[in-house]
Amino acid sequence: MTDTTPPADGIVPDTKDWTWVVERPCPECGFDPAAVDPLAVGDTVRATLPRWREALGREDARERPAPAVWSPLEYGAHVRDVLTLFDRRLHLMLTDDRAAFDDWDQDAAALEGRYAEAEPATVATDLTTAGDRIADRFDTVRPDDLERTGVRSNGSRFTVRTFGRYLLHDVDHHLHDVEA
Repeated sequence: MTDTTPPADGIVPDTKDWTWVVERPCPECGFDPAAVDPLAVGDTVRATLPRWREALGREDARERPAPAVWSPLEYGAHVRDVLTLFDRRLHLMLTDDRAAFDDWDQDAAALEGRYAEAEPATVATDLTTAGDRIADRFDTVRPDDLERTGVRSNGSRFTVRTFGRYLLHDVDHHLHDVEA
């Protein structure tokens, strides 16, 4: 039985396995993985960055829409960290024939990183930097790199192709969450 008691910040941990979004459209945000050009992931990430800066520049960026739902600021800090994490993982996939990913607890990262206490302008700058960095790395992907693999500790297997889809869904889904 999974404990769904909210931690001190009031957010119920997300324990869902979202890997299915690399194959099927997301009914919540409308993301369609079939529409992703695997050699244009960098450009697609860059296209989301102004929307994130806008969301983080809103007066209500610190406000949670409900007690157990992250604010735009918290989602932005999460996406910043996802972009950074995925950049490290993509680097592994492109350089290591046995790329294996360490565990990452997004809920622990939010608490330890004190997402709710961050400065929205700083998060916007850092998210943009992280977005540009992973976009630049995706720009180096060649067609013969698309089937290189990486494996998460839970056994989920990605190719560079599906990894790009997974990343783009996360970024798009959270833009949907913050209504940006």
